[in-house]
Order: sequence, then C-alpha cells, then structure tokens
Amino acid sequence: MAVPPSAPLPCSPFYLRRQAPCPQCSWGMEEKAAASAGCREPPGAPRAAAVPCFGISVDQDDILPGALRLIQELRPHWKPEQVRTKRFTDGITNKLVACYVEEDMRDCVLVRVYGERTELLVDRENEVRNFQLLRAHGCAPKLYCTFQNGLCYEYMRGMALGPEHIREPRLFSLSADVPTVEVLERELAWLKEHLSQLDSPVVFCHNDLLCKNIIYDSTKGHVRFIDYEYAGYNYQAFDIGNHFNEFAGVNEVDYGRYPGRESQLQWLRYYLQAQKGMAVTPREVERLYVQVNKFALASHFFWALWALIQNQFSTIDFDFLRYAVIRFRQYFKVKPQVSALEMPK
Repeated sequence: MAVPPSAPLPCSPFYLRRQAPCPQCSWGMEEKAAASAGCREPPGAPRAAAVPCFGISVDQDDILPGALRLIQELRPHWKPEQVRTKRFTDGITNKLVACYVEEDMRDCVLVRVYGERTELLVDRENEVRNFQLLRAHGCAPKLYCTFQNGLCYEYMRGMALGPEHIREPRLFSLSADVPTVEVLERELAWLKEHLSQLDSPVVFCHNDLLCKNIIYDSTKGHVRFIDYEYAGYNYQAFDIGNHFNEFAGVNEVDYGRYPGRESQLQWLRYYLQAQKGMAVTPREVERLYVQVNKFALASHFFWALWALIQNQFSTIDFDFLRYAVIRFRQYFKVKPQVSALEMPK
C-alpha cells in the first residue's frame, strides 16, 4: 500500500520531557509520598526517556492515511509501496493498527488512536509517563512517539489471552518456577566448586548431542554428528552427561527415558574402550559414571538459562519458558541424589 505524500506538519517534532513537580499535581504528590515512604528507583534507570511528539491527527474513521504518515516519520527507510497493515479489533476504548514490511513482523509499529472523548476518563499525559517509566524498567514495549490523538509503540510478539486461557495454572504459576537471580548465582557457585574437583579431562566436545544431531548410516554401520554451532573444548563428562539428558527429548520431555545405571555403565564401557583402544577396569567405568551424572546437572543448568534467553529474543515457535522450567525442575529434583555420589577409591 502506497503512503500518501506528507503535508507540512503544523509543528516540528518536539520532545515530551518530565516537568518539575507541582505541589498541586498528582505527579508531585506521588513523588512526595514515595519519598516519605523511603522508596527509591533503581540506580541508573531513567525516569522518563524523551519521546517525539508529532502534530498529526489521525481520523478515527479512516485510520490508514494518518497511520502511514506517522510511519514515514518513524521508518523513513521503509518503501511506501511495501508497507503492510493489520487492524486489531479486540479493543473497546481505542483503535489499533499494525504497520510492518516483513512477513514475520519482527519490526512492527503499532499505531493506537484514542477513542472519541476518552480524555474525559483517561489522563493521557499520565499514561505516557507510566509508559515511559515501565519501559525504563523493562516492563513495557518501546514507545516510539505520541501524536495529537494517539501514540505509536513496539509490537510485542505473542498471543492475546482469552477467558479460556487465564484460568490455566501454567499461565499464573510458571514464572514462580523460574529461580531468582540470587538462587541462580548460588547454584552456579556450587556447580563451579563441586564439579572442579572431579578432574574430568578437557576435550573437544559437540555440546549439543540431541537425537536429531546424530545420523546413523545403516548401510555402512556408521554414526556421524551434525550441527557444530555449540562445539568447542569442554569437560568430557559434560558432553556425555548432556547426551544422556537428551534421551528425554525436546518437544515432549520425559526424563523417564534418562538411561539407568546399567545402561550407562554399558555405554561408558564401550566409550572408554574405544577411547583407550584396550580393555578398561570397572573402577574406570564407575569413575566416569560419577563424573557424567554430576556434570549432567551443569547441562540442565546451562540449557535452562539458554531457554530463558531464547524466550526473550527468539522468533521460533517454541515454548522456551516452559522448557526452561522443565530443565530447572529436573536439576533441583536430581541434585540431592547426584551430589551424594562418591568417586570410587
């Protein structure tokens, strides 16, 4: 859809900056109340970032022309004929349209037009301040600009919930299963101290030996590994422990498939014999068994953190948060029994 030529703006863009608190305004009173209660904002976080304001008024009954004029200002590098739009109809106070050029909507600008006379009910200046404050603390999308009767902000990927969703326990208790930063730091320190005493040799590792990264050629009886993006030097026991963890699967995770002691001992015996080119003693196999199962904890910890990062940034259709919770739960479930394993004398 082509963007119509932009008419001269009634005023050049200016910036909304926070004004000095007034004794009569609610903003000033909120500040005084917070100060008297001893509240402090986290150091270094801006209270309100500067936001462009355009002198454009968008017609509620014909949103697209005004929305596309705003896109000219916010995304001047977009070719007008490539801009796509999508109307959202769920809201009952404002009107909303998305503007984007790429199919995956990775860079998408939402244009929200205020409902007629809604300023009688909603303090729009306070809304902008709240938006900026929440964004400064990572709790809201980016606010790109305001205009005479609305604002533009970042599109947040995901699904808008319906009444059938919000009763699901996984939605209102999942985040509680993600350990706090303090717990993660404590567990990381424990892993470093505990695993460093095991003397597992450092070797070149694949580090991601899930089932789909192992190719078996039945005609030749060969096994080959693919996908080396995580490959590098690491502890030998981590690579094997990680591989055993992957027996549980990724999409439908079932740790009932984690190999038992006898299966592991058989696997590890073959591994050591292939590595050494000779027979190995039961003590050598038992030693590697203990190392592997302890380093399997590090595998859970690593991939849980990986999933949390992916949950923030990945555009792949996968429930990374759920996967992180599953790995953390398994970590804490097996940690007591695994940490009790002792190296053979």
